[in-house]
Amino acid sequence: MPALADHLVRQYLSASSLPKAVWTTLYSNEAAANIILPHAVKVLQAEEQSQPVGSQLWLVSFSPHIEFILSCTDGPLGTYPIFIFTPIPFNELAGKDLDTPMSSFCHALLATVGRQRVFSVFAVQPITEAFVRQWSSLANTTPVAQPYYDAIFTFCTKKMLMHCKRDAANQHATVHKASPDVAVDLRRASPKDMDRVAILCRDFAATSYPFILSPSRARQEAALLIKERNTWILEIRAEGKEPDIVSIAAATRRSKNVAAITKVFSKPTWRGLGCAEMLVRHVCEELLMDHEHVVLYVGKGNRAMNVYHRVGFYGLGTDQTFLNGVEPWLEVGFDPVHVSLGHW
Repeated sequence: MPALADHLVRQYLSASSLPKAVWTTLYSNEAAANIILPHAVKVLQAEEQSQPVGSQLWLVSFSPHIEFILSCTDGPLGTYPIFIFTPIPFNELAGKDLDTPMSSFCHALLATVGRQRVFSVFAVQPITEAFVRQWSSLANTTPVAQPYYDAIFTFCTKKMLMHCKRDAANQHATVHKASPDVAVDLRRASPKDMDRVAILCRDFAATSYPFILSPSRARQEAALLIKERNTWILEIRAEGKEPDIVSIAAATRRSKNVAAITKVFSKPTWRGLGCAEMLVRHVCEELLMDHEHVVLYVGKGNRAMNVYHRVGFYGLGTDQTFLNGVEPWLEVGFDPVHVSLGHW
């Protein structure tokens, strides 16, 4: 296995081969590990049932304890980006040598999966920046000009949700003021919603370049979301009209104590009326019945930050600070000429 200085990288090609220390590290940091842990659990369950799992690779950096875990894995709609997790608190990363462990990862990746597989990397910002420096040099490629995703990682607790809930009634009033004769239904998506959810999945992906979806792929995603019961809808019902799904929210990554909201989208004609906020609050209420934290990533400058702030997510108000558990995350893509694009 590649090793530079005192950093040892070990490679694992199945979830069942991951040592206990890796699982302990992930479960001890469930929020930050949400990008890797839930998928690893799903793969482990599939392996135990002898189901196909696609190509799965985890690299673990020891120095001598576990400092970084990298995943290079397949999802249901294609290959995932390179995800990197660290148990090291964000405020301790400043001034730390990140280039050496990232160089070790890059050597292992190039030898194992090659340049074409690494279409992007997503991690806390200084780790992404170190990986990009090392991969660009080693793989003789260049990063794209603009990051694919420049985001804030944040979380919500039941305490904060309840603290912010006093304004919830105003959302219903806003919707009814815009359309006085409508009824609002918040519920999980069901098979009868397939076509309408697929349209919103397609429209959401259209805002997430380069990870766009064709109508058929959007329908495939909708079918999976509905089958796994991890998608909620806000449906507007007006007398004499067909019900209209105007907002969707999905929480596709869950572990023992943490659930991640991974998709929120509202039809443009209903934005600004509180629909997304109403739905996200409802989803958080359900998720926090069984989990201690709900986490999500939101793009910097995205107006959705205000929605999540009003629901009760930390660090998104006018006094934005990277307090413990709120971190800047960055996804950077690599020259499309050299890679095969996946999806997440």
